[in-house]
Amino acid sequence: MSEVSTFRLYLLRAMYLFMAVGVAIFELPALLHPGNLSRLDSVGLSVLAAFALLAVLGIRYPLKMLPLLFFELLWKSIWVLVFGLPLLLSGRLGPEATETMIACLMGVVLVPLVTPWDYVLKQYLKAPGDQWRKQVTDRPLASDKPKIVT
Repeated sequence: MSEVSTFRLYLLRAMYLFMAVGVAIFELPALLHPGNLSRLDSVGLSVLAAFALLAVLGIRYPLKMLPLLFFELLWKSIWVLVFGLPLLLSGRLGPEATETMIACLMGVVLVPLVTPWDYVLKQYLKAPGDQWRKQVTDRPLASDKPKIVT
């Protein structure tokens, strides 16, 4: 963990806190009235609730929870590119979509700023992947030797 500065770890923790509080304030109050939600809205709200809980975990384990930041960056980038920009360019970006666009752009800008990219490169791109199957050993282990009882 010494390869990531304490300052960068605090930036990550602040980002996780920002995400958790933002979701808790703006999205999770709808959990109090679940009957008013469409099926798709209820699924989205459930995902956001799980996301907020995992972001709280990221405050304690900022490096282990980096995939949550990757998820945040990816879904917000996809929304901006596939939905937000076409609405903006066609002049159909209403008040709700404008709010979503601002929230997504904040994530698209802030997540790359706080991400320790050297660490990401080393741990996620250059490091060998986990094994796919159990390795077979040719010789028995010491613990496999028969025990002699006298």
